[in-house]
Amino acid sequence: MNVLRIRNEMRNGKTIFDLPLRVTFYARVSTDKDEQINSLENQVQYYTELIQSKPSWTFVPGYIDEGISGTSTKKRDSFLRMIKDAKAGRFDFIITKEISRFSRSTLDSIKYTQELLEHDVGVLFQNDNINTLDSDSEFRLVVMAGVAQDEVRKLSERLKFGFRQAIKNGHVLGNDKLWGYNKKDCVLTINEEEAQVVRRIFDLYANQQMGIRRISQTLLDEGFTSRKGNAFNVLTIRHILCNPKYKGWYCANKSQTVDYRNKRKIFLDEDEWVMYPDPSIPAIVPEELWNRANALYKRRSEQMRQHQSAAEFHNRYPYSGKIICGEHGTSFHRQVLKSAGGNKEVWQCRVYRDKGRAACSAPQLRTAELDQIMAHIFNQLAQNKQAIMEAVVTVLQSVPDEHDYAQDIRRMEGELSSIKAKKDRLLEMNIEGIITTAEFKQRNDGFNQQVKALEERLSATQAGASKRGRQTTAQLEKIRAALERELTFQNGVNSALVTTILDHIVVQKGSTKEHIHLDIHLKSGGPWEAAFNRANPSLCFIRPKNTTPKAPTRKT
Repeated sequence: MNVLRIRNEMRNGKTIFDLPLRVTFYARVSTDKDEQINSLENQVQYYTELIQSKPSWTFVPGYIDEGISGTSTKKRDSFLRMIKDAKAGRFDFIITKEISRFSRSTLDSIKYTQELLEHDVGVLFQNDNINTLDSDSEFRLVVMAGVAQDEVRKLSERLKFGFRQAIKNGHVLGNDKLWGYNKKDCVLTINEEEAQVVRRIFDLYANQQMGIRRISQTLLDEGFTSRKGNAFNVLTIRHILCNPKYKGWYCANKSQTVDYRNKRKIFLDEDEWVMYPDPSIPAIVPEELWNRANALYKRRSEQMRQHQSAAEFHNRYPYSGKIICGEHGTSFHRQVLKSAGGNKEVWQCRVYRDKGRAACSAPQLRTAELDQIMAHIFNQLAQNKQAIMEAVVTVLQSVPDEHDYAQDIRRMEGELSSIKAKKDRLLEMNIEGIITTAEFKQRNDGFNQQVKALEERLSATQAGASKRGRQTTAQLEKIRAALERELTFQNGVNSALVTTILDHIVVQKGSTKEHIHLDIHLKSGGPWEAAFNRANPSLCFIRPKNTTPKAPTRKT
């Protein structure tokens, strides 16, 4: 039923209960406690009986969300389904208890009621006595929704105050399952069985200079496991090493909520944390040991940041993360072996590195050998240089643009369409005498200004998209020219080309130190296989996989 027609009927003396409407309801409670569930059942029964008792109304089954906060609508499945059904024209009117049932956010409440009105669906907020089909409802809705939003802000402030008071009174807040401690009534006591693991972690890290992955394996070998019986997660070990509670210190203000409405948090720099020795927290490790472990952790983290940025890492080590052990499915890691003859770069299975040769028989691979194999494959592929270049260009084109012009254009075109529809409705209201000509002119001028501004932005965005397209075409042509030069292989194998073309290499199970068999998978085209004998280089073949074997050929 058309909203304008409904409002005309109500001006002529009819009430909302006299109109032939399809009516549904929305019910929600913010927790799943028993008393709240009972309240929800009462709401469902009440609204069902109310709607069915009105002869002019047609009952449409309601929408219910259990145990979900009203601060945001993002996780309220039934609410969002109700909005979708409203837009599909499945009912005309919604009854709900109060504005806070819809949302405690002013913006959300107004946004959804306006969307519903645009699709000729009204809402009755019963306790607030607001019917959005009334012409003056929007002003009252803004006021009441603002009050509901302020309640959320006050609740947030009360919680913060409560936290501060609890800390002041010596109550330890935070994780109730902190490893090494038992927590009861906000008081921590040491769990000696778990504390033994904490002390061992700090000893292995600070005194024996072990890496975190090695510590995880060492703990498992010594019989220490997580509460679920698994090896200690790397992230868990990091959290243990960095938590000041283990040296008997209180630590807070690590993060801060910047918006109480969407609960968005930001993590603060360490110099903004609140830290101090706390007698209510029993220390598990000495303060000196904790400080030494964290100094080492920061030093290693800084070294990692300096030397392992993604682009730098891949340019220097094109085989990183691309060599897979056929026996265990784990990746090979880079290692530099030093000898009298100089340094040699090799790749070793992670299982072998962690547990030794008894755990993994896969041989280590030399970068020089891999480069020779890839050069041979590239020489074969380069017989069709165009196919190679197209594969590289395809990879580059798959990287998303930093600015989505197409999405911006669609959004602005949608906004223009919406404003023009509002202008049409405004004209109808003026023709029907609902608003005066002066009011029509004032509001229509406002819409015209919005249209003009949007059209200017749309024109600029379209021009930007066109310019970006021209720049992308020019860049791709430069890349094609560079690839044409690189595919001569006069200066050896280009690591960037390996990174772009190579997908992964599988070291086949059964390979030994002398006899090695590899499956090489490229990002374009079928797989290749390579087999070679280090003791006799003449016994080697490199060919597309699943082809008829040929006589052994020497590597090139």
